[in-house]
Amino acid sequence: MASDHFLAHVHEIYGNQTIKDHLNQTAELAASFAKSFDAEADGYYAGLMHDIGKYSDAFQRRIRGASIRTNHSNAGAKEAFQAKHPMAAFSIAGHHGGLPDGGHKSASNPNDGTLFGRMKEPAIPYQSWTDEITLPTHITPQAKGKGGFSDAFYTRMLYSCLVDADFLDTERFMNGGNVSRGGYAPLPELLRRLQEYIEPWWDAKSEINQNRCKILRRCLDQGAEAGEGLYTLTVPTGGGKTVASLAFALAHAIAQGKERIIYVVPYTSIIEQNAAVFQEILDAEQVIEHHSGAQYDISENDTDQRSYRKALATENWDAPVIVTTAVQFFESLYAARGSRCRKLHNLANAVIIFDEAQTIPVAHLRPCVAAISQLVMNYHTTAVLCTATQPALGELFHEFAPTIQMSEICDGVDAYFEYFRRNEVSDHGKLSMDVLAEELAGQNQALCIVNKRKTAQDLFARLCEARDSEGCYCLTTLIYPEHRSKKLAEIKDRLDNELPCIIISTSLIEAGVDIDLPVVYRELAGLDSILQAAGRCNREGKNPAQDSHVWIFQLEECKIPQMIRQNVDSTQRIMRIFEDITSPSAIKEYFSFYRSLLGDPSQTSAMDQAKVIKAFEKGIEGCCFPFRQVEKNFKLIENQTTAIYLPFGQGAELIKQLRCAEYDRMLFRKLGRYSVNVYPDHLQELLAAGAVECVDEQYILIDADAYDDTLGLKLDVESGKGWMI
Repeated sequence: MASDHFLAHVHEIYGNQTIKDHLNQTAELAASFAKSFDAEADGYYAGLMHDIGKYSDAFQRRIRGASIRTNHSNAGAKEAFQAKHPMAAFSIAGHHGGLPDGGHKSASNPNDGTLFGRMKEPAIPYQSWTDEITLPTHITPQAKGKGGFSDAFYTRMLYSCLVDADFLDTERFMNGGNVSRGGYAPLPELLRRLQEYIEPWWDAKSEINQNRCKILRRCLDQGAEAGEGLYTLTVPTGGGKTVASLAFALAHAIAQGKERIIYVVPYTSIIEQNAAVFQEILDAEQVIEHHSGAQYDISENDTDQRSYRKALATENWDAPVIVTTAVQFFESLYAARGSRCRKLHNLANAVIIFDEAQTIPVAHLRPCVAAISQLVMNYHTTAVLCTATQPALGELFHEFAPTIQMSEICDGVDAYFEYFRRNEVSDHGKLSMDVLAEELAGQNQALCIVNKRKTAQDLFARLCEARDSEGCYCLTTLIYPEHRSKKLAEIKDRLDNELPCIIISTSLIEAGVDIDLPVVYRELAGLDSILQAAGRCNREGKNPAQDSHVWIFQLEECKIPQMIRQNVDSTQRIMRIFEDITSPSAIKEYFSFYRSLLGDPSQTSAMDQAKVIKAFEKGIEGCCFPFRQVEKNFKLIENQTTAIYLPFGQGAELIKQLRCAEYDRMLFRKLGRYSVNVYPDHLQELLAAGAVECVDEQYILIDADAYDDTLGLKLDVESGKGWMI
């Protein structure tokens, strides 16, 4: 067959792409990505070898329309395996279907899907590749630390370079040579925009704002002076942590030649709040909110253009500022699928801010800390644990990164806690929901935070029975982000104009929402949550601290959710032994005791529930490098949620594009603003009621009545509707 007839991709408009062109272009891209962590040669090698199996007669017949099955990934994997480059072999073998488990060298068989098994499969002839492709003379895998865990981490990073390069080169061909990516402002320009934004702040009049400026100045100075590494930023609630951390990140990224800034927040509900601040400062085009989005993969036998377009819409985090959740971040780091892993290489040579670091689930603390340690030690990443309540992770980081010194960015932490003390936190005891509703009804402006969405809705209904509903708001994650933003704007306007305003909310309002109430009620929860809630009370110091109350209460009708039971037990202990539960010593004791409830921290089960580290160091039942098994077992939160897209406002037009399969990343980025994440049982109820439709693995609300303008997506939906014809 003539070499110009060896095809990698075909398009009904743009013609054909040869294998040679695709391999060389993918290799160049993969090498440029891997350069960020000193692995340029490995990236080039993986890119050059990943599709050599397409030189087989079987694949060439298939791409021309024959209905036959082929496996083109095995060819490059075999070559890499024989060249003693197992990381490249894993990456190539998984570049369509996902990283395989390693398996067992002698026991694995050709049909078990493991890498060892696939290496035993009969090879389909593909020798023509040697006529067109010239390999580098010598390839030595780039070592990143010692041991199975480090090797597995490096394999995922190399895999990310390959998958993203493969997708981008394919996208370029599918779009006729045009790729609508990049075009972002350089980081020095973003720092200039930040400096322009904060310029009016330096002439601060109040003591609170003067201290905020001190913290901000410290972060700017330290960002410019500090070397790459591991840092904490301990700023009391109300100290301007969000902008101060951005200031550090931008100054540091420029000084150290970093490529981007990634914010990792604990909850989906906080993404739009932090992103809105950054977008206001830097411009919306520079900041990406990563919600759930598309997670499509291409199978070995897919040559369909529709399948490619779906897969190409997955997110790769190439923007200068990314805001994402801890679930998305850590589960991607332990994923095996290409759609989740393609962004990982962009974590290298970056500044990563872990906002509210204390919320990392203790049951998975070891693999989370181990992953951060790998990034700092081996991938030129600077990590910042940013919170008002530092979880004291020094010893754990020393275990995984013994050569890295953790440093505090902001000196004089204890003094700042005194500066920002603006209220009194007191125990209000047990209350019935009716009594609480009556208390709230008697306030002019107040915030009440409860633990569950259903509790918020029930309490809101009683509040509206006890007083006029004007100025009353219920905020939960059942309200889609764009709608929530509008409600928050209304709330801030009422507060600024001293109009009546009573807010009942779940914890989504605790972090990143800049509002100021004279009184706050907080249902009993973890101490860190209580202190975050307290940060909304007398935030600007307009009233004396002794006249500004944060009331901790328990509801007689509500059981404490099991998922925060140990947090509550720890809080109750702190309330018994500390007169001031907001002091740094109380916070430190809270986290120490909380972890002790989980058992011996030196035992894997205490802080590594999924046994991730052991899996990569020792294998699972004889299977080495069990990438797929770890992906299945590692869930940062047990109750996984699914996004439902809502056809309101701009969401209606975006959903039309989704139905027409007009897939691209911008579509899913925008759709995130019109989505609500639901738990599996809620999703099934909505499906059974005919309120939600599944379109190409994405869920769309089709019954507008299932969404209430006040409460959001209904928790209780009708099982069916009758229609008069």
